[in-house]
Parts: sequence; structure tokens; C-alpha cells
Amino acid sequence: MSAIQADIERLLAQSEPYVEVLLAEIVGGATVRLFIDHPDGVSLELCERVSTLLMPIRERFGLEVSSPGAERPLTKPSHFRRFLGYRARVRTRGDHDGQRSFTGELVGATEAGVTIAAASGVVSIEYDDIKRSNLVGG
Repeated sequence: MSAIQADIERLLAQSEPYVEVLLAEIVGGATVRLFIDHPDGVSLELCERVSTLLMPIRERFGLEVSSPGAERPLTKPSHFRRFLGYRARVRTRGDHDGQRSFTGELVGATEAGVTIAAASGVVSIEYDDIKRSNLVGG
């Protein structure tokens, strides 16, 4: 988890405990892009409340707050477990038999890593080696 994501989760924990921070990333050095989820869904009102609560972040960066959408980011072991059986794209920091990107069905998820059945075969990837991952359609 990035430092900015940890800061955001800490700021939201007290006032919005049911908001899940799916991904927080600094884009272009000047903007924080934040994807959130909530058991009741993500509304414009919720995005506005979150934005207001994140004033300390907004003093340093521009802020974009949105719902995860169809290609929701997968950043935590619980996300991968929740979406077993779904199609995902996992991009890695290092090579796995010459590949850095895998698209296929999520077939396993432990505390250490994820297993994906991709076109090139079944591959296990440790979470520390995942650069970015998200669900994909179709």
C-alpha cells in the first residue's frame, strides 16, 4: 500500500468507516486519483463527503474521487478472494517466463499471492510483484 493510500485510509477511518479505499495513486506528481467503494454503492454525495474530509490531501494535491467502475482495481488479498472466478488483468514488476501482463480467470488467492489462469497457462504471482491489477469485462 502506498503512503498516500495509508494517509487517506487514516483520514477516513473515523468519519466514514464503511468507505473502502480501493486504490489511491499520485498521477503526474500533482493529482491523487482515488477509487472508493461502499456497501450501499458510491454516489456523488459520498464522493463529495470524502473529498471534503480529505482537505489535508487537497492542500498538497489535486484530488479525483470516483467509484471503481466495471474495471475495478484489485489491490488487497480480500479483493482477489472476493472476485475469484472473474476475469482480471494482472501486471507485474518483474518477468514471469518472459511476460509481465496476464489476463484470465482468478482461480486462487492466499495471503501471499494470486493465481490466474491466463492464455499462457496458470501462473501464481506474489502480491509484492503486482504492479497493477483490475477486473476486465468479457
